[in-house]
Amino acid sequence: MLQVLLSGAVLFPGLFLAFRGILPCVFKLWSDADVVLVSERLVSFIHAVMATTAGVIIVSSCWGNVINDRNWLAPHFVIWYGVPYMTYDIFAMYLSHYHRFQVKGHEEYKQHSLRTINSFVRREFLLVLHHIALLTILLPVTLFFRDDQGDFFIGCLFLTEVSTPFVSLGKILIQLGLQDCWLHKANGGMVLLTFFMCRIALFPFMYWMFGCHYNIPFYSVPFHLSLSTNVGNFCILAPQVYWFILLCRKGYRLYQRSQ
Repeated sequence: MLQVLLSGAVLFPGLFLAFRGILPCVFKLWSDADVVLVSERLVSFIHAVMATTAGVIIVSSCWGNVINDRNWLAPHFVIWYGVPYMTYDIFAMYLSHYHRFQVKGHEEYKQHSLRTINSFVRREFLLVLHHIALLTILLPVTLFFRDDQGDFFIGCLFLTEVSTPFVSLGKILIQLGLQDCWLHKANGGMVLLTFFMCRIALFPFMYWMFGCHYNIPFYSVPFHLSLSTNVGNFCILAPQVYWFILLCRKGYRLYQRSQ
């Protein structure tokens, strides 16, 4: 019973509802859009810390043999927390989108409808696609198509969440009106650094570790992997590169404004 209560299917929606109830009592001038946005980001922060911790544990325990070493957290975290969070987060992102446009006075956002859902999907298409891809690709691969190998690389994928707490903190600081303080600027630097290291450079690192295990040069690793593996990695990496470019542009604009 305790395991069910602590599972992501209960934990993340429960935290979201708790924050939605607490924040209006603390910040009485905030709109529903403000409360939903910060609630979503706080839950995202918590999940990212959990995923990063799991990733560190798995990677460190499987470092000796990146193919055959096992750690029970690899499949269990995906089942109990990864899949429930991705499912919840799609709904939370939709609520944030809905309340944001409702506050702006858009006529069609007076109530939930297929039109508001369609608008959300169109505006956040890449994020929604990213979540659905993780649900439909990462889950089956983790549970059924690995032959009990590669826990190390599953742990590496968990480490892509290292940048998320900084992204969430940045949005929360903006919501609090602290976008011009030194903390927000330092946090922006950490966003760029962690995003590049753990969402982009991480993929060449995984290829390099695979090559070290089999004593093959780095440049030939893709030719020793299946086409589906290479395509899957590319599909995960491509949006990360796109989002990193957007972050760099935003950082540059903020730097110019501060100058």
